[in-house]
Amino acid sequence: MKFEAITIKDIAKALGLSTSTVSRALRDSYEISAETRKLVLEYAEKLNYRPNPIAQSLKEKRSRSIGIVVCEIANNFFSQVINGIESVAYNKGYYVIISQSHESFEREVANTQYLASRSVDGLLVSLSTETTDLSHFNKLHDKGLPIVFFDRITEEMATHKVIANNFNGAYQATEHLIRSGFRRIAHLTISSHLSITKERLAGYKAALADHHIPFDESLVKYCRYGGLIEGETDAAIESLLKLTQRPDAIVTASDKLSTGCLAALARKNVRVPQDMGIVGFTNSPVTDIFHPALTCIRQPAFEMGQVAMEMLIQLIESKHPVEKFETRVLNTELTVRASSTRP
Repeated sequence: MKFEAITIKDIAKALGLSTSTVSRALRDSYEISAETRKLVLEYAEKLNYRPNPIAQSLKEKRSRSIGIVVCEIANNFFSQVINGIESVAYNKGYYVIISQSHESFEREVANTQYLASRSVDGLLVSLSTETTDLSHFNKLHDKGLPIVFFDRITEEMATHKVIANNFNGAYQATEHLIRSGFRRIAHLTISSHLSITKERLAGYKAALADHHIPFDESLVKYCRYGGLIEGETDAAIESLLKLTQRPDAIVTASDKLSTGCLAALARKNVRVPQDMGIVGFTNSPVTDIFHPALTCIRQPAFEMGQVAMEMLIQLIESKHPVEKFETRVLNTELTVRASSTRP
């Protein structure tokens, strides 16, 4: 049986009033008497009446909805970002529609086109690992759709962006391992073209240079899908262990790579931290119960979501074209645990 929502016409017919009277009563108009307003509101509440969002959006020329494009909701980092987005959105009267690219460019394009067809008021986007062509975003942006990028951003579009201090986070992770006595430190990361990859690789290199440790390209391994594909992390770890001078520590650059690295080393009977130290970028809430507990760089994911949403609302509700844009950089935090503590 098809669900039929209660309409203003239904309320008007039941109460013997005109639809315009009911509409004004629901909007708390001064033109309606207190007695009529009370009658309408009580009846509407009894029938669980809710305004038609499509009709409202046509009238206001806004859908009050926001599209979110991320690679994977199951990723702890992105789920926390979404929580931050929602905390601001709902307080401001907006709703969110979440889509996952699963690191696929084709899915990202399809999701973006679908969200645009639903007349969202704006987009919050973290690029997929396959994305190098931004024409699908540029076309929408050129037509006036507000877009804010977060985490994985692009410099090709002039708009607001929110990122973590990826350079400093990777620098801290690498320097911590050096100060813990590790010297041959590998870096396990994702697609080379992504902004977060470039920033974290730069931080890793800078820490090595500041401590007079030569950079070795063979110690950097790229997992294009960030461990999302089965066997990807294992293959990278195996190639590191086959080196003539294999590493004694690893800095991992993403959530799944961090947890996947621990599991891959365990399968290879490599002891952490006795044989291999690890520091990972991860927002997993259970890193302290891993075996061993994982030293990690934690990103301010919830705050990132809040800031991105506030920036998007500013673009949506601005009465004048916004010409000055900001890239907000949020600090990361190093938490030291057993995985990087050499006996």
